[in-house]
Amino acid sequence: MNTPVRFAAVGAGRMGRGIGIAFAYAGHPIHLIDLRERSAEDWAHLAGEARAEILASLTALAELGALPLGEVPRIAERVTLVNASGAAAALAQADLVFEGVPETLQAKREAFAVINRCCREDAILTSTTSSILVTQLVNAVHRPERFLNMHWLNPAYLIPVVELSTHAGTDPAVVARLRTQMEAIGKLPVLCGATPGYIVPRLQALIMNEAARMIEEGAATAEEIDKATRYGLGLRFSAIGVVEFIDFGGSDILHHASREMSSTINPDRYAAPAIVGEMVAQGHLGLKTGSGFYDYAGKDVVAYRKDVLARTLAQLQHAGLWRAPAQANSPAD
Repeated sequence: MNTPVRFAAVGAGRMGRGIGIAFAYAGHPIHLIDLRERSAEDWAHLAGEARAEILASLTALAELGALPLGEVPRIAERVTLVNASGAAAALAQADLVFEGVPETLQAKREAFAVINRCCREDAILTSTTSSILVTQLVNAVHRPERFLNMHWLNPAYLIPVVELSTHAGTDPAVVARLRTQMEAIGKLPVLCGATPGYIVPRLQALIMNEAARMIEEGAATAEEIDKATRYGLGLRFSAIGVVEFIDFGGSDILHHASREMSSTINPDRYAAPAIVGEMVAQGHLGLKTGSGFYDYAGKDVVAYRKDVLARTLAQLQHAGLWRAPAQANSPAD
C-alpha cells in the first residue's frame, strides 16, 4: 500500500480553513497550523472560530445538495488544528505545505524560517500569497527548487482553478507532482510565471475597475452592469476561454474594436497590445485563417464551432435562460 500524502496549511485564517476543507472533502487528513504563540484562552478562541467556520461552510454545501448532511462532522474531523507547540511535529510529517500567513514579507519570512527548520528536504513548499511575487519569497526558502506560489481563488474549497506561479529555479518535477496532487482533489491547476496578479486577478481587476468607472460616469447602474456580466460576459466566458474567444471571432475584430474605444474612451486602457497588431498584419486572425493564438491546422472547424455552440447552450440551459421555440401566431392574433 502507498503511504498516504500528508498535507499542512500554515496559517489558520480564512485561506487555511478553505484549503483544509478542500482536502478534507477529498478524503485527506490535513493539519491546520497556527505558528503564533498564544495564551490558552486565545488559542481556544481561534480554534473554536476555525472549527465553527469549517462546519458552517460544509453545512452550507450540504444544504445545497453537495454532500449528505450526515457527512459534515466526519469531513470536518479530517482537519486537525495545531497550535505553535505542535507545529514542528506536524510539519515534519508533511509532504506538501501551503503557507497562508498575513500578506507581509516579514510575516512570510518568519513562517518560512519555521517551515525550513521543521519540514523534510523533499517536502514541496508553497505560498498562497495573492500579492507577493514568488521571486520575492524564494530567498526565504531552503532548497528553492521545491518552492512556488500557489494562488487559490476564494472560496478555496469551491473554485476549481488554482494558479501556480514558478520562479526560474522551480524544478519541473515538483510542478508535475503538485499538478497531479491538485487534480486528484478535483482542482484545475494553471501555470504562470512570476507576474503580478497571476492570471485571474489581473484580468478581473480590469473588469471590476471598468464597471466602477461606468457607474461613476453614469453610463449604467450597478444592477444593469451585473445583469450584463452574469448573463452576457460571464455566461459567454464560462463556455469559451478569453483567448479562445479572440481566435473564434478574429484578432482583427479585437484590433478594430480596441482602436475605436481607445479613441473614444481612453487610449491607455483600450489600446491593443503589439501582439494583436502583429497578428493582424501577418494574417493570423484565428479560426477563419487557420492560425491565431492557437493553431487550427487539421481541425474539423464545423465540429469545433458546434462544440462551442453546445458549451454556450449548456450554460444558457443551466442558467434557466433557454426557451422552447415559440409557436407561430395565428392570423387572428
